[in-house]
Amino acid sequence: MDLASVIGLLLALGLMLFGMMNSPQGVAGVGNFLDVPSVLITFGGSLGATLACNTMSGFIGGLKSFGLILKVPPNDEIGAIKSIIDLSNVARKEGLLALEESGNSIEDPFMKKGIMLIVDGTDPELVRSILETELVNIDVRHQANIAFWKGLGANGPAWGMIGTLIGLVLMLVDMSDAASIGPNMAVALITTFYGSVLANWICTPVSSKLDVQNASEMMTKEIMIEGLLSIQAGENPRVIEEKLKSFLAPSAREGLGGEGGGE
Repeated sequence: MDLASVIGLLLALGLMLFGMMNSPQGVAGVGNFLDVPSVLITFGGSLGATLACNTMSGFIGGLKSFGLILKVPPNDEIGAIKSIIDLSNVARKEGLLALEESGNSIEDPFMKKGIMLIVDGTDPELVRSILETELVNIDVRHQANIAFWKGLGANGPAWGMIGTLIGLVLMLVDMSDAASIGPNMAVALITTFYGSVLANWICTPVSSKLDVQNASEMMTKEIMIEGLLSIQAGENPRVIEEKLKSFLAPSAREGLGGEGGGE
């Protein structure tokens, strides 16, 4: 589980509840922020508008992608480099065909696909083309989920304002009871509050986290492409290691500690 996402969302929720309860009413003050029609207008309207911008499968897929921010992604740049260096040592000592046995023990389907292409004697340019095409399509799918949450986040405040305007119109229709103006105004403003919560507590963090995870996965797979093509070209494992280290920040390069064992 990704603790950063869980702790961040819970911390934000806790601070909101603290602000709601920081009143003479205490815990009971939270009830002032609950209004069913406002929830339906803001959340229902936002989801409806987002659905209208997507296909049904895209909408459902976008909602499901929320679970991705709660999981630690399997992307590991340093681990990918170490695997590439191990494979390069095998290829240097036993030949490219020996990579097939090593590839069977690799769980990542992207790297395994690249290894099998190399073992089959595929032209290097074709290997790059196939892997980069897959990489582009992975990015397209990820960007669709990111766009879903950005779109929902944009709709939240807009529908919150729509709900506020509806509430103000209903309040101004009957101004005869001065005592009811304050409570009615509060209810009208709650929809704006809900819209801001939807956008800034849920949608912005989710879209940003998915963007970070996508960038990490893209880098990991680019490392795999460059590493596998270097192996196919017969480059020295130490040269491959230095080439792949360029993808990492200087502080992260220390984690490799000189893995290359080529002559």
